[in-house]
Amino acid sequence: MAKDYNGSPKPHHLETKRKRLTWILAVSGLCILFYVLGTWQSTNPAPSGQSDVWERVGCQDGSPDQKGKPDLSASQSSSSSSSSSSSYTSPLLSTPLDFESHHQLEVNSSEELQNFPPCDMSYAEYTPCQDPNRGRRFDRKFLKYRERHCPEKEELLRCLVPAPPNYKAPFKWPQSRDYAWYANIPHKHLSVEKANQNWIQFEGDRFKFPGGGTMFPRGADAYIDDIDELIPLSNGSIRTAVDTGCGVASWGAYLLKRNIIAMSFAPRDTHEAQVWFALERGVPAMIGVMGSQRLPYPARAFDMAHCSRCLIPWYEHDGLYLIEVDRILRPGGYWILSGPPIRWKKYWKGWERTKEDLKQEQDSIEDVAKRLCWKKVIEKDDLSVWQKPINHIECIKSKAIYHTPPMCKSDNADAAWYKDMEACISPLPDVSNKYEVAGGSLEKWPERAFTVPPRISGVSVPGITIEKFRDDNEVWKKRVAHYKRVVGSLGQGQYRNIMDMNAFLGGFAAALAEYPVWVMNVVPANSYPDTLGIIYERGFIGTYHDWCEAFSTYPRTYDLIHADGVFSTYQDRCDITYILLEMDRILRPEGTVIFRDVVEVLVKIKSLTDGMRWESRILDHESGPFNPQKILVAVKSYWTAEAKE
Repeated sequence: MAKDYNGSPKPHHLETKRKRLTWILAVSGLCILFYVLGTWQSTNPAPSGQSDVWERVGCQDGSPDQKGKPDLSASQSSSSSSSSSSSYTSPLLSTPLDFESHHQLEVNSSEELQNFPPCDMSYAEYTPCQDPNRGRRFDRKFLKYRERHCPEKEELLRCLVPAPPNYKAPFKWPQSRDYAWYANIPHKHLSVEKANQNWIQFEGDRFKFPGGGTMFPRGADAYIDDIDELIPLSNGSIRTAVDTGCGVASWGAYLLKRNIIAMSFAPRDTHEAQVWFALERGVPAMIGVMGSQRLPYPARAFDMAHCSRCLIPWYEHDGLYLIEVDRILRPGGYWILSGPPIRWKKYWKGWERTKEDLKQEQDSIEDVAKRLCWKKVIEKDDLSVWQKPINHIECIKSKAIYHTPPMCKSDNADAAWYKDMEACISPLPDVSNKYEVAGGSLEKWPERAFTVPPRISGVSVPGITIEKFRDDNEVWKKRVAHYKRVVGSLGQGQYRNIMDMNAFLGGFAAALAEYPVWVMNVVPANSYPDTLGIIYERGFIGTYHDWCEAFSTYPRTYDLIHADGVFSTYQDRCDITYILLEMDRILRPEGTVIFRDVVEVLVKIKSLTDGMRWESRILDHESGPFNPQKILVAVKSYWTAEAKE
């Protein structure tokens, strides 16, 4: 027999339900009556709307007082990391709210009640949609075998991906920038292969990241200083960056102290676990490759793009990959290239290529850049910098001379989920004169985070008004303040890598901007309206994704996941059981999930997570008990795979 959260038999008789409903209505009626009679009028002016009523009606008998709510964050128990079973002590001390008796809704999931077993240890590093074994079935041309290829329904795992034996809580930021536990990512290959380039060093029970790179032997900090002498990195005009073929993402790691946030990506297994190391360090990164498909980012997203010996054939396929960089660069954005073929006259012997070959490659890159209407800013020492025009007035005129690549026609430049690259230039929005920035200019960081983005002020995103943007900011300030009360240590370093599964306008990330965290803002693929471009204009990063599939990351790479309305959105599209199993895969042991949804959906989610070694409790909405939406806070318990003899 199904049971409620207190272990009592779930009521099935109509009479019992009627009695409960009568009791609830009676209590609610008394609350409303007291309110109407003006019991609290002396201390509370009349509410302005229904949401205000939810916030201020004081009938909360039986629900935990805010001041007495427990800290729902898990303690970091690295001292118990050798245990093969949970040594986690539950912080969920209060009695959860019992909604199951009063709310019934069919939700698309394949199991009613189930305890999910651990997967075999061979799956500890499983990346479902970038599985090297599955990738071998696909064409190597355009690196298709390294692109996303997700498992079929019958291949989906119904088990929990285990952490390796001796797994420890990662170092806290900013120490994590320089150190990671060997037990968490037991791969020494890079420390040997790149030993002379200072990518990574192995020291006892940990890795050290000196900040080196193939093209910056003096360290990423000095390398970025060199870039700063060529383009303005320090005045707030450059905020978002993309690093193609990022290695262990030291470039992105050292940009952070300059208030520049980089989306770093590299394919799985080009160099063993490179993206995994980046995320373990607390640095934004994804598994990804420039292959046959567009990168999962909107047009005009990044202020700066970077390639340091990333080995991408920029001039091949009619300049297809530079054309894709042009699509995602903002008007006036910079492209930085170091490594072959730049400064080939000095390095050609070490690169084991002929002078003629390297000269031809650089000439070809210069030609593609010119056809894209980019301007060569400077070439100095190992660095070469180009700049995209601020609009396409002159570029359109130049097409009389440079016929290729043509301007794209009838194309949604933001479309980027499983969409093939095209050898045409994504046209910029129209302008009235050659000095106007296409699509609108941006404020400098940090004002940019809360200034109305041009895509909203220019009414280019349907249904998103200036008023809605400002209201959304206020809502998220209140919500994050509430989260600080129910999720401990939010601003104290316990959480570093945060994911917002349904980011909308990026309000959650904006409200967290003062904390030492970064947020991967996910906008569900084919959302209407598409808001990811707005998030980038605010100075945050994110990606398109379909939550019916696995995310492009390694296991155990996020500390906190935020799911606002995700399951209401997807419950008619795919089995929510697999979405929860995917969340478990990418969540670190003792990581936290905050679900926001209607009660019926949260009850179903809780019934599944109870079988996933998560501990959870349903809480009232921050505006009070009369709001139909509730919050489920869940913590993944600490457990690891058995150590083999």
